[in-house]
Amino acid sequence: MGSNPTPSAMANDRHNDAALHAAMELALDRARTAHDGGDVPVGAVVLRDGAVLAARHNEREATGDPTAHAEVLALRDAAAVLGRWRLDDCTLVVTLEPCAMCAGAAIASRIGAVVYAAPDPKGGALGSAYNFAADPRLNHNPPVVSGLMAAEAGELLRTFFAAARTNSAPREPQR
Repeated sequence: MGSNPTPSAMANDRHNDAALHAAMELALDRARTAHDGGDVPVGAVVLRDGAVLAARHNEREATGDPTAHAEVLALRDAAAVLGRWRLDDCTLVVTLEPCAMCAGAAIASRIGAVVYAAPDPKGGALGSAYNFAADPRLNHNPPVVSGLMAAEAGELLRTFFAAARTNSAPREPQR
């Protein structure tokens, strides 16, 4: 894994490798569901005290909603389960480094920590292209752990985009 915050910085079960691995497995399963539906294969899980509060996948294609990213949907569901918008005692586990919108939503929710699998060098906003979690101008800077099961998540993304490129290749006109 990339950065490694101390257990005290990652309260409750967030430093529990078994819980994080199980959550990432679930997030990968949700990502496969997105893939099967023609959406970019990203899955997200919100944990609190070892319990899964929410598990979602990208639904932009399914819903036509540009904000239907897995992280945003999972954060909304977790807030609904808890009956509050502050998720400071929760961990967001996601298969791809969150984009600016999703990192912003996580920060706005006061998420306790973020754990992601694969980096996104083009649009990742928690360390790759940008680093919202380390911006002192923001009122909340959650600890971020990167690289958990990155190979599995990366392969799922590579497979999806390779197929998308093949399917969008120009074709010979029908006669």
